[in-house]
Amino acid sequence: MTVRLDKWLWAARFYKTRALAKDMINGGKVHYNGQRTKSSKNAEVGAKIRLRQGHDDKEVVIVKLSEQRQGAAIAQTLYQETEQSITKREFNAEARRLNILNNPAPDNKPDKKQRRQILRFKDL
Repeated sequence: MTVRLDKWLWAARFYKTRALAKDMINGGKVHYNGQRTKSSKNAEVGAKIRLRQGHDDKEVVIVKLSEQRQGAAIAQTLYQETEQSITKREFNAEARRLNILNNPAPDNKPDKKQRRQILRFKDL
């Protein structure tokens, strides 16, 4: 059984539509065995796929092939996420929750003197 990569990503519920899966593959957001690929590439059992979903980078190994989109419980049996991918994703989620990765907002707004200093600095 051969299944196109975009169809498999759609069936495994990584992307909502096949068109979106194809756009992500062609945009370089999906790597198949460490390399960029085309959406027409045939997926194989045991292949590693690295993809981006929102803020998260996931690395999964294909366990089963399917070209039909089914329930989420069945779709999760099509792949196995790697341990390092899970730990990295959990760390990034905790960092986002604690606002470490983004610059936190200042405690208060700059006063008039500080705004002038900022404007003077930006003009230089």
